[in-house]
Amino acid sequence: MLDYLALFLVFFVPIVIFYGVIVIHDIPYEIAVHRNHPHQDAIHVAGWISLLFLGIIWPFLWIWATLYKPGVGWGMQSHISKGEVSDTELSNLKIAVADMKSRITQLEKMQANMEE
Repeated sequence: MLDYLALFLVFFVPIVIFYGVIVIHDIPYEIAVHRNHPHQDAIHVAGWISLLFLGIIWPFLWIWATLYKPGVGWGMQSHISKGEVSDTELSNLKIAVADMKSRITQLEKMQANMEE
């Protein structure tokens, strides 16, 4: 009985370790797919190459895959840099300036009437 158990373990353990290593090296690719990363294929190929280099580049693949976030982008900079204004903000500012101009004109007229 123990002979069969040992024979089973001799074949089963290496297969589990082999597929486990492949699954672990595929984690960055799965992260990239989940986040809709623009470099999914490159991360997948680099994961396979990482198997040849005994996983040395694998942590860098993990970082590369997690840097990109859906809706935000790379997360290293904002979409609107300082000094840039979106169209809706610009239209809101134009309305506010026009409103202030009309209020200043009214105040000037009130002041002129008071001085007379």
